Amino acid sequence: MLRHNFLSYSGKIIISLVLEVIYFPIWWYGAGFVRLIKNVWHFFCARERGLGFLIWLKNILVPMYGQYDFMGRVISFIIRLFQIIVRGLVLFFWGVVCLFGLLVWAIFPVFLFLALVFQIL
Repeated sequence: MLRHNFLSYSGKIIISLVLEVIYFPIWWYGAGFVRLIKNVWHFFCARERGLGFLIWLKNILVPMYGQYDFMGRVISFIIRLFQIIVRGLVLFFWGVVCLFGLLVWAIFPVFLFLALVFQIL
């Protein structure tokens, strides 16, 4: 007698498919969302390191090129302040992009479900 045939494999495949469809939202908003948050945080930290924002902020009062006279300190402060503002704006942009990506991740399955319902109706 045959142990494995078309009907037994079909039943296993259908059960597996149903379980995966049921598990998908749990994974998407659970483990998948946590993994995405970690990846987005690492991406944002890499952008911050690339810009060196915290280093510029930490050294705002340190004179550049060892110029410890009054004008050297003033010019260094102004240059560093300008750099901090520009780099802060770029970092803010990357933060908005990261948050937008998280929002799209969270809304995407709902949007697809609604699009499917409207197509059916």
